[in-house]
Amino acid sequence: MAAVPAEREWPRRREERAGGAKRRRREEPPQEPPQRPGEPPREPPAEPGYLALARGLLAGGAPARRSPAPSRPAGEPAGDGGSDRDDLLGQLIRDLNEINEVPFFDVQLPYELALKIFRYLGKAELGRCAQVSRTWKILAEDEVLWYRLCQEEGYLLDMSISDHSCWKLALKNCRAREQMLKTNWKNRVGAVSQLRYEPGRVLCDVHSCDGVVMAGYTSGEVRLWDTRTWDYTAPVLAAVAGPGGAGAPPHVSFVRINSSLAVAAYEDGSVSVWSLLLGREPIHHFQHNQRIQALALAPGGTAVATASGFEVKVESPDDKGFWQTPGTFEIQKLVNFLNLVPDVTGSPVAVAAAEDIVYLLKAEDPGKVLHSVYGQPVTCLDVSAHEVAFGIKTFGWILNEPNQILLYNLETNQCVTKVGNSIGDFSCVNLHNSPPNMLVAGNKDRRVRVFDVRRGEAACSLYAHQLGVSAVQMDEWKIVSGGEEGLVCVWDQRMGTKLWEMHARHPVRHVWFNSHSLITANIPEEKNPRGSSITDDDPSVHRKYRGVIYSYEFSVDQLAVESVLPICRSSYDEVTGYNYNIGLAVPYDSI
Repeated sequence: MAAVPAEREWPRRREERAGGAKRRRREEPPQEPPQRPGEPPREPPAEPGYLALARGLLAGGAPARRSPAPSRPAGEPAGDGGSDRDDLLGQLIRDLNEINEVPFFDVQLPYELALKIFRYLGKAELGRCAQVSRTWKILAEDEVLWYRLCQEEGYLLDMSISDHSCWKLALKNCRAREQMLKTNWKNRVGAVSQLRYEPGRVLCDVHSCDGVVMAGYTSGEVRLWDTRTWDYTAPVLAAVAGPGGAGAPPHVSFVRINSSLAVAAYEDGSVSVWSLLLGREPIHHFQHNQRIQALALAPGGTAVATASGFEVKVESPDDKGFWQTPGTFEIQKLVNFLNLVPDVTGSPVAVAAAEDIVYLLKAEDPGKVLHSVYGQPVTCLDVSAHEVAFGIKTFGWILNEPNQILLYNLETNQCVTKVGNSIGDFSCVNLHNSPPNMLVAGNKDRRVRVFDVRRGEAACSLYAHQLGVSAVQMDEWKIVSGGEEGLVCVWDQRMGTKLWEMHARHPVRHVWFNSHSLITANIPEEKNPRGSSITDDDPSVHRKYRGVIYSYEFSVDQLAVESVLPICRSSYDEVTGYNYNIGLAVPYDSI
């Protein structure tokens, strides 16, 4: 082995001696020299930083800024349990101090004040702030901020802040689901089902609320479907037996449903009310002497209004559940349209259109005329919480004023604006389901028009149907319309283009949708078609006359079998079945 030169050996030995001295200095703590006689008493050693900070916090004062505690060398032993507790206490106090004092440039703000400043930021700004520092990241991801953003965007409104552990993730999931639903709506990806009834019955009227569908038939029976739970069997709501129990039951004229009640009016002038929570038996029943022309049910309440002859009657339960009649109003002409104003405290308020007169019916002011122009009958009517919109028809001797839609304020009883400039009659209008300051209307000139009531002009006009528009609804980005020819069309409002359409035999009389589902009803005009069999068990006669109800579900993930609706699953053992993308096959596949 070669010998190491002396000039290289000497520096290495010097480094070893220096390293040994350093190790000895670390291993042997310095000893204080003994106190000499006559020397003043020495001051106690300085407290660690975390103890001084803790004493300052307990005293209520603002502690001085301290330097970070020195780290322990790797080779030093952990020591006894007391020192470990001191280190944990110091770390806790340092974390509390860092969160309680948020650095804003050259000042330190309390956490609550910094949180209040961050409330004015949106999602993108909070994301940028989270990249500034660890303290700002903790502040920008506070659950209070993301819970507020989630509520402002309309997600999870019925939940409290303690229902989710991470509201940022909850908002992200809600936005991803919304985008998925929008894509499914545009591409017609989902599942479709027919809410069928036994053959031999003709559909008379359909209404829905939050996915619960109510239908009345010529047999006098009333059925319910809950499309939110597809394994739900449609029950038959029991009707009140007639006098003596003899004779065929009358046809159903109108049906209405909200979140708590279901109401049906019959051809003989009787009205039955059911509670969706109590069962199939009606909780209230009353009789009119004449045929009922209109039926209304408050969207969020328990009031029921009926129009028969020249009389409008309002029924509602009291605090103890006993039904009473808070108002009966005499009308000069026959009522064509009737609506109850939603979200009214106290006595119910109704709006009735009788030919060319629009009434505002209140218990304290009966017979209040809201609008009346001779020779201009009302063709459609809809009511929101504070406004009422209705279409008027003009005759040929008034050439300078075309058909329009009038918007009245229910508080001031004054006309707010007039929109529309059409030769055809407005056949339907939707105000209560439209976005704020917007309304959508259908016309017999085959067009669907969206109006901005602030500007008083049409935002878009769509050539939609061949025989006139019979039902319409809109939201922030899409429009769904139904026509007299049986066509259901879905439109992109911003682009003004048709996304897709579906066809059935009879006119579309009911359209309702929310973010993930769509319900349409094709109701025949003729309730007793010629050539029909006198027996109720003959399915071949009424198959094309009875009408149909379609329910579309767009929240279905076509890649997962578990998410396919049970009613659409097929085991391939039955004769017929369907389970498909509704954009590929219409109306069903034969397997």
